[in-house]
Amino acid sequence: MTPERLLQHFEQISDAPDAIARLRRFILDLAVRGKLVEQDPRDEPASKLLDRIRAEKARLVYAGEIKKGKPLLDVEEDEIPFGIPANWQWVRLNDITSYIQRGKSPEYTTGEGLPVISQKCVQWGGLDLDSAKSITPESIEEYEPIRFLRRDDLLWNSTGTGTIGRVVKVKEPPRKLVCDSHVTVVRCLEVDAEYIRSWLRSDHVYAVIEDRAAGSTNQVELTSQLAMNQVVPLPPLVEQQRIVAKVDELMALCDRLEAAQAERESQRDRLVASSLNRLNNGADLDAFRDHARFYFNHLPPLTTRPEHIQQLRQTILNLAVRGKIVAQDPSDEHAPEFGIEKETAEANRIQLRLPSSWTWTRVENVAESRLGKMLDKAKNSGKPYRYLRNTNVHWFNIKLEELKVLRIEADEVKKYVLRNGDVLICEGGHGIGRTAVWRGTEPKILFQKALHRVRPGPALNSDFFSYCICVYFHSGVLQTYFTGVGIPHFTGVALSKLVFPLPPLAEQHRIVAKVDELLALCDQLEAQLTTTHADSRRLLEAVLHEALAPAARSRKFR
Repeated sequence: MTPERLLQHFEQISDAPDAIARLRRFILDLAVRGKLVEQDPRDEPASKLLDRIRAEKARLVYAGEIKKGKPLLDVEEDEIPFGIPANWQWVRLNDITSYIQRGKSPEYTTGEGLPVISQKCVQWGGLDLDSAKSITPESIEEYEPIRFLRRDDLLWNSTGTGTIGRVVKVKEPPRKLVCDSHVTVVRCLEVDAEYIRSWLRSDHVYAVIEDRAAGSTNQVELTSQLAMNQVVPLPPLVEQQRIVAKVDELMALCDRLEAAQAERESQRDRLVASSLNRLNNGADLDAFRDHARFYFNHLPPLTTRPEHIQQLRQTILNLAVRGKIVAQDPSDEHAPEFGIEKETAEANRIQLRLPSSWTWTRVENVAESRLGKMLDKAKNSGKPYRYLRNTNVHWFNIKLEELKVLRIEADEVKKYVLRNGDVLICEGGHGIGRTAVWRGTEPKILFQKALHRVRPGPALNSDFFSYCICVYFHSGVLQTYFTGVGIPHFTGVALSKLVFPLPPLAEQHRIVAKVDELLALCDQLEAQLTTTHADSRRLLEAVLHEALAPAARSRKFR
């Protein structure tokens, strides 16, 4: 397989969200299975290489340069994850190394000293000595010479979710460089260290280690014993070198593809941002219509990621509360006046230019609001009723799972029972400001004190008001009404004084209908995007197998 052929195929599957990452993993998978480069019958088989390694290890033991270790069991059949070429051999990591050992806990110093490799230093991009702490000059003298890092040593992170399993190769280490106890040193013997690194960072090793470390106990550690027993598919030495060269070539291609993909996404993001900015800030109605026509005609190519659709949803709501989502009808009865001057609205940091038929109002002018029922098991009595908490209220959605029950006297039910069209707003905590309209899906549901209930009067549409709250929240305006240090709260007084734009009621209804239509389009785009991503992933697997595996299997050395 040539890089040019891969590039040609990659254009078909680059829309998959994780295409480059999966391509990298696939390359490594082919490499360690013997399917990335051809086998040459003239190569010295791995069995002969192992004989030479054993002889060299015996010489080092005799010379006192390494210690004689305990023999390990042969690789068992149930440890072998896949088949390998005939001239390869399954071995244990200990069989092809002269040294496997975790570092030891150092005595750190804040003054001058020598660097110590920690987990943070071991990054996929290489060794980062800028993150290293320093060891005291006195304590470094107590280290055995074998612990000082050498060229081509592999450093393998041995603990910690998110760091365990990362592995790098040392190139030119400074003098007397050592590791702490969270990093394992793997010193290869008579094999290509970069090939061994390819195996250790493949999903057959790295993904398994990372998955176990991310489990519920979070106590998985890569001990020296586990490292020694790690099975390795061992090719002939010259084939190892061919594999490394091909992996380097393809990973460099991945780097170029990744950079090109990032540039395309950046250009698309800029186009989306520019288009939405024009929509939000059209100078006049004609300009707005031109911008809207351009954007909605190009929705599929512009909305390629979930965040694009979320930006579109927010833009739709923003346009709705600015009077730009539907045309004004001169026959509409103007919204009632409440004596709130433009300067008062601007003092509340609401930077909107309203159509002439709209007006500014406060919540207290057009709705009745109150907090829910205080929960006090010692005092609550009466008949049990199910009630909503702030955890049930999400943006434009009320989830009825895990409703709890409170007892309440009959004369209080009327205060706290919800009606169809009531607007619920979270009063505090993590979800502060979240807003949804109650649709009356269940009779006699109450709400507790962590929620505001806003019951609109005849001049206010519930959904339009919920749009205002959402736009205010995401623009930062709503937060200016919050109080409290550390844990913010949206008090009832602050809610009642909230200033927001009010269109004529007939226009509110038209706005809600248009928003429903456009948000339904967003739902369709989101579903289409999910399907496209799933199709891209399937196509990715098919294309990679077609482009890489058969080509590697069909080639023979001549």
